[in-house]
Amino acid sequence: MQDPTAERGGSARPAEERRGAAAAAAASGPASGGASWLQRVFEEVRGSSQLSVAPAEPPPVTVVAVERYLAEAPPPAAPQYWYDVTLADGACQERCYLAPRLNGLVQRAHLRAGARLRLTRCSYLYDEKRLNYGFLCLEGLERVGGPGPPAALPRHRPPPLRGDKKHYLPLWNNEDPYGDMWVADKPQAQVDVDVSKLTSLGQLEMTWRSRVHFHPLLVRVLHKSRLRYYGKPEKKMDMPYQAYFEVADGSGMMSMVLWNSLCPEWYNSMKVGTVLLLEQYAIKTSYPFKTQPTPGDSQMKRFATIEISLNVRDPPTKISIIPEEMVKPEWGLPEVKYRFITRSELDDLPNNHSCDVIGLVTFVGRAERARKREHGEDFWLYRWAHAIDGTSDQPFILELFATSQPDVFERIHPMTYLVCTQMRVVRDLTENPSSTIYLTTSNESQIFITGWHKGQPYTKDTKVKNFIQWTKTQSEADQMKKTVIGGYYPFPRPPNNFLKYCKNNKVESVLKAIGETGKEIEDLHYREHKRIAVQGIISAIRYISCSNAPEETSGVELVQKDTSQSLESSAVSKEDSVHKGKTTNLQNKEVKSFVGPHCTPGEHQHQALLSKKSSVKRKIPHRLNTDAEQGSASVTPVSSYPYFTRSARRKLGLDEFQHEDFVQDKNGQAVSDSLQYSTDREGMSDIPETEETGRTCDSWQSDLWAQVKDKLMKYLHHSTIFPESIPRKFDYVHKDLLMQQYNLHAAVYQQKETRTDKNINEFKSASGLGYYEVTVLGINHDVAIDVAFLPLFCPEDPHLFQLEDMENDTLLSCMNYISACQQKTTSNGRPCDMFRLSNEIVKAAMDLDGKHVVCILDICHLGDDKVEVFLSKIYKTVEPGVLDPV
Repeated sequence: MQDPTAERGGSARPAEERRGAAAAAAASGPASGGASWLQRVFEEVRGSSQLSVAPAEPPPVTVVAVERYLAEAPPPAAPQYWYDVTLADGACQERCYLAPRLNGLVQRAHLRAGARLRLTRCSYLYDEKRLNYGFLCLEGLERVGGPGPPAALPRHRPPPLRGDKKHYLPLWNNEDPYGDMWVADKPQAQVDVDVSKLTSLGQLEMTWRSRVHFHPLLVRVLHKSRLRYYGKPEKKMDMPYQAYFEVADGSGMMSMVLWNSLCPEWYNSMKVGTVLLLEQYAIKTSYPFKTQPTPGDSQMKRFATIEISLNVRDPPTKISIIPEEMVKPEWGLPEVKYRFITRSELDDLPNNHSCDVIGLVTFVGRAERARKREHGEDFWLYRWAHAIDGTSDQPFILELFATSQPDVFERIHPMTYLVCTQMRVVRDLTENPSSTIYLTTSNESQIFITGWHKGQPYTKDTKVKNFIQWTKTQSEADQMKKTVIGGYYPFPRPPNNFLKYCKNNKVESVLKAIGETGKEIEDLHYREHKRIAVQGIISAIRYISCSNAPEETSGVELVQKDTSQSLESSAVSKEDSVHKGKTTNLQNKEVKSFVGPHCTPGEHQHQALLSKKSSVKRKIPHRLNTDAEQGSASVTPVSSYPYFTRSARRKLGLDEFQHEDFVQDKNGQAVSDSLQYSTDREGMSDIPETEETGRTCDSWQSDLWAQVKDKLMKYLHHSTIFPESIPRKFDYVHKDLLMQQYNLHAAVYQQKETRTDKNINEFKSASGLGYYEVTVLGINHDVAIDVAFLPLFCPEDPHLFQLEDMENDTLLSCMNYISACQQKTTSNGRPCDMFRLSNEIVKAAMDLDGKHVVCILDICHLGDDKVEVFLSKIYKTVEPGVLDPV
């Protein structure tokens, strides 16, 4: 019979939780009235005839933890995972089950550790398969603001509330170990190794079919895979984990598989280089489809037909870790060897080549997620990083997927020494030989940063030692200037040909209707990044500047409404809030204002893009020469804009813009050659009015847009730039705050010893001084969407955002180039005289006027109702079935 004290249920609460609640009450003090409101609700709902209550005037409570686990075998369309939520009221903590229909609150980071909310409805659920066992179920929640640090959690977490699962999963992926069941380090064994009783991998390979029991093995771990979680709702298994290792002795190398509950016990302790004594193991035929690491020693023999299987039973494996100081040379165990390359060697390596790298981190992006399967609930967790090693002016560009090392993955920051092993080269010479090469992790990759290097076998490698010597010659202050963290990182770039994009895309349907974009955005999970393609017509462009000085380019400020919002309705509602004749912003349901330090509110409202003389056919921006009295053009030399190559500038016509844009009129006045237009019959000039001399206009719209914009069936606004979208200059003093900002929300509230009141907006931006809002009209002229284009340029490190392959996108290239020139000029202390919406930008837009294009959009959910939508690429359709780059 089930022990009713084994878990919380009914009146039976485990002693450990009772002690935890008492400790929490002692630490935090009693709630109002000296009693726990949560406990009163718990008793009230359990005693209710309906087993459900709606508490009157519920006080705010704090979310201490949000934890995920596999659901039981569900009916079709039911959620794959369940969530337990720990709430604190200042006197005690209660662990509650979240009603599955509210799962979206967690999946979109509305409900997260540290959040404050009110419990508006709850119920009590009995588990009919257990005696006197039940739990509180959260049915309705309302978000509130204000501080409310929770008390500390009990030291040991009990198993999940519902079902038969014994452990929680990490909140945002399945590859990382999570919970105190994962042993950090097993003690090393002080054992005497009897060499006469050992067998070798080579002998096993020859004799395994004729044996049932095998002699002990003494091996060294050469490679280690990430964890694989293979749990399914319909399968009953306590610990469905698996991890591969490649182990070797003097005879060769063989795969070893760690199964199920042995993974939490041993996975963290079995490091690359660890020497193991294995007894009572099993031998099985190798799984033919598993990945294979590339050995550092190409001469080592690989035994690929069989693998060592380590289980808790059949037979129960005995594992011992031999301390390195006890390893004897006569045992003949091979040393771990690597395949380190320098950045100067990378350009000559073929696609999928395996290598190891070390470098100084200059950029690390935010943690993002990619869905493993369409409409599934499983995600890959990854982030981008740049690292330099002094052998090239180009950095290593690294795509780092989670390698089951969460402590390392979450602590990557600029100015740390980063080692990545078993990386794979990604390049496509068939499309563009000069395209940027990057490295991506493999199943066997390991990553290490400063603080994790001690004792690692790679410290003996010659190229690692050479790198350390190079770092000693570098100025820390100079390198710090190049460091950037977080923000939108548009890499890898979409291919230059749309047919190639279609070929590389694995989704069922490549093209999405613009009207469906809202649904795509609503279906995103927290930090999920997705790239979609829509057909449309570029109809309007608006430049939005939020600062006039580089030290104030920290982005815009997000101010939340003071009123509470029902979390329940936010999670359940899927209705599109944009209707005919209305322009409600889906992203701004909670946003009271979205105003930067130098932006006027009017700059963030959708308004007519033309001046009062709206009858002109096109709005052509112009600039009067500020140095006209001297008869010379105020043009900054091209040499001060190193962002684009000479061939790229020539292709875009930017050299002509710099050198030939101005001519003298008959009075010696400098005027723009492209602006010598005559007036029409009504005397209306095609040159728009500006409020002040020497300033360009900030917007352009097409004839078609002027005709149809008031007749749209649906108009979506997703051009908002959020603070999380902006890459920031790294600040070592506040590195913990910055890492927290760009990591994912933690599953359990983390009490910080030191607190800072510094806001993310106070950190200097590494991107340009503004961004562009681009309006894309649907090809049926009934739907439109506003999206953002964020020019990215870091003057201290021109290689940080390498967008030169955007030269095939004339429009986006012009916008990026002009913004880069603007930022470069301003950062050098000179007043910025670049066009915001230059002649070249308008000319490129006019070349697309009325033409059907395919727009590639990068969308990412930033939590709550914040979703960024960036324009990443434009393809021009020439004729049906033939697609060429712009």
